[in-house]
Amino acid sequence: MDTIAIEDKYAIPFFKKIPISIDHGEGIYAWDENGTRYIDFTSGWGVTCLGHAHPVIVEALARQSRKILQNPSSGLTYSPARAKLLELMGQILPGRLCRVFFSNSGAEANDAAIKLARKVSGRLDVISTNKSFHGRTISTASATGQAKHREKFNPLMPNYRFVPFNDIDALKKEMNDHLAAVILEPIQGEGGINISSDRYLETVSDLCEKNGTYLIIDEVQTGFCRTGSMFAIDGLDIKVDFMTMAKGIGGGFPIGAFAVSQEIADRIQVGDHGGTYCGNPLGTAVAYAVIKYLKDNDIAGHVRKMGQLVLDRLGHLQGRFKDSIPDIRGKGLLIAAECKNDTLAGAILSECLNRGMFVNVTQGNIIRLFPALTITAEEIQEAMRIFESAVETIVGEKQAI
Repeated sequence: MDTIAIEDKYAIPFFKKIPISIDHGEGIYAWDENGTRYIDFTSGWGVTCLGHAHPVIVEALARQSRKILQNPSSGLTYSPARAKLLELMGQILPGRLCRVFFSNSGAEANDAAIKLARKVSGRLDVISTNKSFHGRTISTASATGQAKHREKFNPLMPNYRFVPFNDIDALKKEMNDHLAAVILEPIQGEGGINISSDRYLETVSDLCEKNGTYLIIDEVQTGFCRTGSMFAIDGLDIKVDFMTMAKGIGGGFPIGAFAVSQEIADRIQVGDHGGTYCGNPLGTAVAYAVIKYLKDNDIAGHVRKMGQLVLDRLGHLQGRFKDSIPDIRGKGLLIAAECKNDTLAGAILSECLNRGMFVNVTQGNIIRLFPALTITAEEIQEAMRIFESAVETIVGEKQAI
């Protein structure tokens, strides 16, 4: 079977694909159909938090699939698998968040949070930030602070406004009686690993509370230990009304969620939201296994240590090639190497691939590094040697590009 030819013939061409057909994986490694091994420093765009084919995921899938995949009448009946996950979520959710609904993706979770914030507040306007990314539904694309993701889909959903990220004064000027919600990522992932200050998030929370506006925190990419804590907002003095989640929650299985405070839950009515799958037994069984593993094995602490190793290596590299790599930033294992231009970033990505390592480029010139959270120190050293060699080859001592 010619996998690449078949996909190119029949699949809708939404992606500019890499001509590599991946057959299987284990941990941070993946093999193509020809048996060539690659290091995956993308985690399948942030979802394979335990690496590929982790035993706890495989076992949870097999065990639950032998019982039931989807309930009769779906969400209208109860599920022990869903109940176990809900109870576990109750132990890890930050602040006053206490009620959860499961979706199929982060975009669906964000879409629902925006919809419900408008419904329960009786207001229409939503503020997002420049360079944000909240999904690809028409509503979440409308909420995304990047013209390239919005303008080709006109007419967009109305009543969205945008302010610069990490800019309190700009937000203050936009606060009024029409504002239903502010939606924020603690770290803008697709936007280039832009990290908010703790003070910014806390002040946004205060402004929202005073204005009668709901705060939606989008932890789709940052949640489930990616930044070195269960959630990026853990430990902050902020009052979150909605928090959206996906990616790492299922370790590669497609599932998302949003959580709300009791105040929001009290204002939601039967029929305000729903879904065919809405936490089906298979997805919730996998998510329970993933989160329990993260919690029981202090993966958050491990991520802090491994993330520092990557930052240290990158910092040394950046010191050698300051003109070509002007900035290194990140938190936990969500890390960016900023290149001076798109051409350089693309060349480094291609050279990494030639050497057997997948990395991701966002915003044209930002190389995003986000491997499995279970990566070992030895595996980091192996990956960093490849990355450093790629940079040295492309940039060279003359820093020509």
